[in-house]
Amino acid sequence: MSSATAAFLFPGQGAQRVGMATDLYAASPAARAVFDEADDALGERLSEVVFNGPAEALTLSHNAQPAILTASVACLRAAEERLGAAFPAPAFAAGHSLGEYTALAAAGALALADAVRLVRRRGELMQAASEAAPSGMAAVLGMALTEVEAVCAETGAQVANVNSAEQVVIAARNEALRRASALAEERGARRVVPLDVAGAFHSDVMRPAQQALADELRAVPISAARYPVVANATASPMTQPEEARAELAEQVCAPVLWQASMEFMAAQGAARFVEFGPGKTLTGLARRIVPGAATANVGGLDEARALA
Repeated sequence: MSSATAAFLFPGQGAQRVGMATDLYAASPAARAVFDEADDALGERLSEVVFNGPAEALTLSHNAQPAILTASVACLRAAEERLGAAFPAPAFAAGHSLGEYTALAAAGALALADAVRLVRRRGELMQAASEAAPSGMAAVLGMALTEVEAVCAETGAQVANVNSAEQVVIAARNEALRRASALAEERGARRVVPLDVAGAFHSDVMRPAQQALADELRAVPISAARYPVVANATASPMTQPEEARAELAEQVCAPVLWQASMEFMAAQGAARFVEFGPGKTLTGLARRIVPGAATANVGGLDEARALA
């Protein structure tokens, strides 16, 4: 891998696809061990859904979240296996929403089995909160954050993700989301795109999930991270167990400050961003947020081989 200071990125829910990391499972003992450990932790063959579908089953939050985490860690371990001693420790890691659990697992703060079980439970709790309060999310494109915040203040929606200067995601109960989407378009948003999600993640709709998840987190051992993980809710680095425990509870309702997280890592010297897992959303955002940054993706066998 390049000697440039690296930051590792891990995708969130929505990145899943049937067949992800299948080639790594077949070719990499390290990746296979990750999937086998995840299956054992859950007491079921989640890997069968990952590799063979159906897509409807993989998309369910309680499957998608542990599936993406497992596939992402498998991609990381396969790259480590491939590069051996040449594989560097990153200066930072960050994960988008669900991906924050993956980042903490990658950094050694969470054991893989605990992380998989936690995100399975997280998915169940978020699905239940969504069903109790029909709600959703929409990406507002081409509108400044201050203008999106004004729209939210007038309609009851909330900012859920600040992904870049050009992309802010809002969340709310269905009627408030409809009003906010219409008002954003009226005020000049280039486009408002409804997201295919179960509910209003990273908003007050998730309060019941937040409290229950906080209880779960108190029972799970968390270690000091080997390298800083930049927190979604604060865009600040965390390494200590209690920081991680508090962050994982807070981020269920707090907005994901992804643009600020990327800017922080760049300001601290990160010049190469490597996304481990399915999709290329985060490296696409990295190129927009940090012009000139080097980026790479590891989502399969060929990409793991090419990483150098």
